[in-house]
Amino acid sequence: MFRLIRAIRNEQSVLFTLALLIGIAVGGGVIGFRLLIRLVQLVCYGSGSEVDFATLVAKLPAWHVLLIPTVGGLVIGVFVHYLMPQRRNYGVADIIEACAMRAGRMSTRAGIGAALAAATSIGVGASVGREGPAVHLGASLSAWVAKRLRLDRSLSLTLVGCGAAAAVAASFNAPIAGVFFALEVIVGHYGLNVFAPIVISSVSATVVAQSYFGDQPAFLNVPNYYYVISAAELPIFMLLGVVCAVMSSIFMASTILVQKHMSRIALPAWARPAVGGLVVGVIALGFPQILGVGYQATDLAVRELLPLALLMALVLAKMIATVVSIGSGFAGGVFSPALFIGAMTGGAFGLIAASVAPEYVSTHGVYTLVGMAGVAAAVLGAPVSTILVVFELTSNYRLIIAAMIVVVVASMLSQRLTRKSFFVWQLEQRGIDVRTARETGLLFAISVQGLISDDHAVVQAQCKLVDLHSVLQGRPRALLVVDDEGRLSGYLMLADILRGTLEPEGMLKTAADTMHPSDTAILPSTSLAQALELAGASDADYLPVVDDLEQRHVVGVVYHKDLVLMHNKALLAARAAERGEH
Repeated sequence: MFRLIRAIRNEQSVLFTLALLIGIAVGGGVIGFRLLIRLVQLVCYGSGSEVDFATLVAKLPAWHVLLIPTVGGLVIGVFVHYLMPQRRNYGVADIIEACAMRAGRMSTRAGIGAALAAATSIGVGASVGREGPAVHLGASLSAWVAKRLRLDRSLSLTLVGCGAAAAVAASFNAPIAGVFFALEVIVGHYGLNVFAPIVISSVSATVVAQSYFGDQPAFLNVPNYYYVISAAELPIFMLLGVVCAVMSSIFMASTILVQKHMSRIALPAWARPAVGGLVVGVIALGFPQILGVGYQATDLAVRELLPLALLMALVLAKMIATVVSIGSGFAGGVFSPALFIGAMTGGAFGLIAASVAPEYVSTHGVYTLVGMAGVAAAVLGAPVSTILVVFELTSNYRLIIAAMIVVVVASMLSQRLTRKSFFVWQLEQRGIDVRTARETGLLFAISVQGLISDDHAVVQAQCKLVDLHSVLQGRPRALLVVDDEGRLSGYLMLADILRGTLEPEGMLKTAADTMHPSDTAILPSTSLAQALELAGASDADYLPVVDDLEQRHVVGVVYHKDLVLMHNKALLAARAAERGEH
């Protein structure tokens, strides 16, 4: 009995329980999100099916195909402008920002609103993905739980990772990929202390999603003869990796360009998605496959049912439609579009390669699959989880070597071309350097409360320097000056006192005459990051601590060396946590 009580009280047991509940809740949330997409699509196009969506749209009159995404864009624009926090869409980049800079704190309102906006965007035909919004929804729900339970930074980040993993797992029926996506993109490390709860969430969400959607992979009809014919083909896969890197770089650069130009259009922000919707509708008149997530066309490409000309046309059409959708303000992710573009790119490359050297090239369906992995990995900046997603989507693990080659080449070359993933680029547009944000976020989560020292002395502003003898006998490390009401005015240094007393009128000089004004007072709640920044601008080797920045009554001092020691200790503790050490 006592062992059971101890186990229940154990932090890890509580974390595992929360991970299980989050997985179940997020799995249910993803089901609801996908059903909402189907409902919007059913109302707008007369069918909620992904299997034959493009075929259905091709039979609709042109006015219908143009009207739905245009009106849908107007609805999304108004919704985002008037109801969403900061009047913008939210996605995976916001999760990374929250984890790096706000200890995993996220807006629940933004999470739910982003899911509604994305479901509507996809339902009306915007060329965006459903996985990013699902991940943001899962992370937002997890962040809400962490906030309600007042968990510390480490546990909050772990729960956010659990929510993200659960969303990926439920969206793709891919529990392994969900785990590694959360570790690779959201949490930022593979520490053992976060691995187990994330696995629990990912598995539980997958079970919940499978109970409704079934346990089949997204692409069911991958032929059994898809395999690499010989080692001589590996250089060809390296070349495909180069092509995937170029395509992903063009995609990201085009998105940047379109967003900049859209912001200059002489229209209110809420009307811009309608313009984007009209452009998408025009493209859909010739290529209905680009509407929504586009899984029907991706599935046909995987099964080698699309000709070379159509594959090449769909690469261009889907890229333009996606860039315009995202750039104009539709809500949604980039994972599905990246898979689509990668599939078409890989399929076209495979057909061309087979025509040049048929004896060395596998069937072009192989190139379709690994092309999906190449483009998606470069766009997302998540090579490991992307490989796993693609092969859990297809249940074909025989192409792992080819996929690894394509993904590595595409990821490395894309980094050289753009130096960023899509999410990193989004954060940089907000002035956030994700490379240093995690360390900065860690320091912002720690206050100086525990570093406050009482090794100081307080003197009145009108106290004469020659009368400080008794004060100095106590050898205070800091000497603070206060006014008649006890409010901090400045500080004195020993050299100032000695110099002041040696001056001709030194006998008459007061502390107020000699002190340095104190513009760097801090509160006990001031973060370590803020204190370090202020310490760098201070001439003294300490910072005064006051109870209130207006009343400025002295509480104590914080010494610079203690700030540096705490900084180093926090970083070492974070590194130890990443390695699973306690």
